[in-house]
Amino acid sequence: MCGIAAIFAHRPDAPPVREAELAVVRDAMAARGPDGSGLWIADDERVGLAHRRLAIIDLSAEADQPMTFAPGDGSNVRTRITYNGEIYNYRALRAWLEAEGAVFRTQSDTEVLLHLYDRFGDAMVEHLRGMYAFALWDEARRGVFLARDAFGIKPLYYADVAGTFRAASSVKALIAGGLETEAAPAGNVGFFLFGYVPEPHTLYRDIHALPAGSTMWVGADGVKHMRRFFDIPTVLAQGRSHDASGDLRDALLDSVRHHLVADVPVGVFLSSGRDSATITGLASEIEGTRLETVTLGFDAFKDTPLDEAPLAADVARRYGTRHRTRWVAKRDFHAELGAFLAAMDQPTIDGVNTYFVAQAGAAAGLKVALSGLGGDELFAGYDSFRQIPALVGRLGRAPWLRPAGRALRVVAAPLVRRLTSPKYAGILEYGTSYAEAYLLRRGLFMPWELPQLLDSEMAREGWRELQPLVHLADCASGLESPRAKIAALEMSFYMRNQLLRDADWAGMAHSLEIRVPFVDPVLLAQVAAMVRNGTPGKREMANSVNPRLPRAVLERPKTGFFVPLRDWLQGGPEKDRSGSPERGLRGWARRVYGAAWNPAG
Repeated sequence: MCGIAAIFAHRPDAPPVREAELAVVRDAMAARGPDGSGLWIADDERVGLAHRRLAIIDLSAEADQPMTFAPGDGSNVRTRITYNGEIYNYRALRAWLEAEGAVFRTQSDTEVLLHLYDRFGDAMVEHLRGMYAFALWDEARRGVFLARDAFGIKPLYYADVAGTFRAASSVKALIAGGLETEAAPAGNVGFFLFGYVPEPHTLYRDIHALPAGSTMWVGADGVKHMRRFFDIPTVLAQGRSHDASGDLRDALLDSVRHHLVADVPVGVFLSSGRDSATITGLASEIEGTRLETVTLGFDAFKDTPLDEAPLAADVARRYGTRHRTRWVAKRDFHAELGAFLAAMDQPTIDGVNTYFVAQAGAAAGLKVALSGLGGDELFAGYDSFRQIPALVGRLGRAPWLRPAGRALRVVAAPLVRRLTSPKYAGILEYGTSYAEAYLLRRGLFMPWELPQLLDSEMAREGWRELQPLVHLADCASGLESPRAKIAALEMSFYMRNQLLRDADWAGMAHSLEIRVPFVDPVLLAQVAAMVRNGTPGKREMANSVNPRLPRAVLERPKTGFFVPLRDWLQGGPEKDRSGSPERGLRGWARRVYGAAWNPAG
């Protein structure tokens, strides 16, 4: 896992690439790569690449980056790459390339990428199984090729201003290099709607995320060509049929086995839930695996049903892991709050649990840890899989309810906000379609509340640019089964924009790579037909482990890594502008948003 940066002055009148700027951008990501750094600028100063390294595969200096591809005697450089991530099938790809005559000088997955590009061009991504983001300079074509993995596990942001294209693993790194920070209405509105900034937007007009599962070519003429090579709803609709329980177990084992590929020890973030326990159990079955497991315990939950620690320790004993528990108290949260907000690359209402468990993993000497993230989305663990179809099933048959519901909401919203969640005022208006019901279920603030949070013109412009209901509807429209619709929505929005992004920045804050075996394109294709048919569920997933998980884990209600955040933040509920109590994480949202725009305050 690493931090990458690239600058390409493609317009003739653009100033040359400055080493000082490239180094600043690179070193703003020092925590992403404490094991080494590299920088290259072309002789004509039109392009430069930089890298911060966290050594996971091929720990030698030969695998340092930016890496050059110059076949033969090495005098003819064809490409250079700066790369962040892991290619889990790189050994198989390397063996195939060697059989085709390729000659390698390192044991790295980075070099495999260079050979694949030389052979397949932008189609190289069709062969990759892993999490990655990279920028590759093509010497002959005089352009930059960028790619981001299928699910968007690894981040990649870019800006093209005044004839100079810039890319990096971090929004804050690009800003450190000197980019302007004019507010982007869509990104700011998106944060308050969802509690995260939905891609491809950021808080800033000039900075964009390369969409998950996409490639981009930036030529010498500055024209950007983007191609989408992976789409979650399409895979769910077309994935091949696997309907036997043995197929599910084999698919899960195969994904876990691939995610254990590393030249350093690999641990697991273990809660008392079925997702992480399943990962732990499956990993323990793989020959040669010696696992370390880490869990969080919260002082506020000791000796209550919310305490994860005792049951997680039982799972660790069953599968023979070396287990550690990190206890976190309110004072720990406040001691780390400044560092936590500084590490947060874009504002989010989540990530506290991941930050502390990654800190514990790093303290245990780990560079890599597996997470159960993605299990709820793939195996229908959320209430949304039941609530949304039920709501749409009741209200969707009466489309006339929507205009009536809007009128009722306008009248009732002020009173409802004082008594309960503001969402209840919009049930009739937003309960008639999957897109609107999903926004109602996952929304942080409701659309009608936006003018109370932002300048009214920014709120209107941001809503128009963001088009959330259009994108939500497009995501679900090609799927027939309710289970597949919700899976597509949860993976494409909540998981991608919040959970995966939080896992990246919170893990990287402690120089720890978080891997997610449930978030795998091969696994998704293998189980897609079962998802369309309404299976498998969390029980089938958990039953794939041999020996079986403890009965207490199988029967425990879902809690996950729950964090007592409201108790840590204040003694009582914060107030909104109307004087009503803030509910849920809405007060916390205002706080992280303020920190994003005013880090020193």
